[in-house]
Amino acid sequence: MPLVANWSYPTSIRFGAGRIREIADACARAGIQRPLLVTDRGLAGMDITARTLSFLEEAGLGRAIFADVDANPDDRNVAEGMRVYREGGFDGVVAFGGGSGLDLAKVLAFMAGQTRPLWDFEDIGDWWTRANPDGIHPIVAVPTTAGTGSEVGRASVITNTAIHEKKIIFHPKMLPSVVICDPELTVGMPKAITAGTGVDAFAHCVEAYCSPHYHPMSQGIALEGMRLIKRYLPRAYADGKDIEARAHMMSAAAMGATAFQKGLGAIHALSHPIGAVHHTHHGTTNAVCMPAVLQFNRPAIEGVIAEAAAYLGIEGGFDGFAAFVDQFNAGLGIPRSLTALGVRDPDLDALTRSALQDPSVGGNPVPMTYENTLKLFETIL
Repeated sequence: MPLVANWSYPTSIRFGAGRIREIADACARAGIQRPLLVTDRGLAGMDITARTLSFLEEAGLGRAIFADVDANPDDRNVAEGMRVYREGGFDGVVAFGGGSGLDLAKVLAFMAGQTRPLWDFEDIGDWWTRANPDGIHPIVAVPTTAGTGSEVGRASVITNTAIHEKKIIFHPKMLPSVVICDPELTVGMPKAITAGTGVDAFAHCVEAYCSPHYHPMSQGIALEGMRLIKRYLPRAYADGKDIEARAHMMSAAAMGATAFQKGLGAIHALSHPIGAVHHTHHGTTNAVCMPAVLQFNRPAIEGVIAEAAAYLGIEGGFDGFAAFVDQFNAGLGIPRSLTALGVRDPDLDALTRSALQDPSVGGNPVPMTYENTLKLFETIL
């Protein structure tokens, strides 16, 4: 079947190779006349970014860019981005890149018309209602990786540098108005990024699927997302120019982020503080954490994982699924431990306490305590 479609769930998605050419029309649909393209430093000088800026310029929308974005974006990036955004008189953002660029861009659009400080909008209770919704500027999102799915999310993860913790900033209007999913933009991804972002999407699907909360729509999306990743991530990793594999991985990334409306869990609760303190790649960190978390959650998820294994064509129920994850990681060059990932002399007490403050804890099927979370970190280390 042709891999081209127009979707409106959870937002308007223009999917298909070459559709970056529609970026100016997407901005018009979102009501943006003076966009700021926000991306990370690595993408700033790449051809796909230059082409996108040219499409905007040819349509009379300028070619403004902000790329002072770290791999794990933080409040300093937000402050500098807001200075550029306000001084430039922009009226919307083109969020362009992987999770870091997308998350930073969404926060800039969110904060454009707010008067309260950023941390007043952390994803705690109903804190999102503190925001002035009329002050949130429109967002067009263009993912260039297949992993975080931030293009279809209502939140961003930003590191608080004062306390070295990742915080989730949430508001329903942070959901981009238009998304362009063009798999051609992912063709140049290095193998390590292909692997790390791909397993990030898999972790989203696995944790959403295992979350104890009730959301059957997310449950089904997560299961099919796992199937697509199992089939197509090895192909994308082996041949970066396999456009069919790249397209299905881009779909799976959006599916994972859509599915985790049902909840995340210990994988992300552990990964967030590790990334905030040790600056590891988020998706790769998730991949390292996944095998131990599966075993940790086994008493609560053995049955549903066995059902997933059957759907995915994996024999052996839970044990077969766990063995598959180990083999999958190994085949993608994922390190087997945090030490192998480059984590040195971690403060396990601080990491444990930070993990237990992460909102993802609430979606884990086994209750997390100081003692069992510390043991998890020791196992993964």
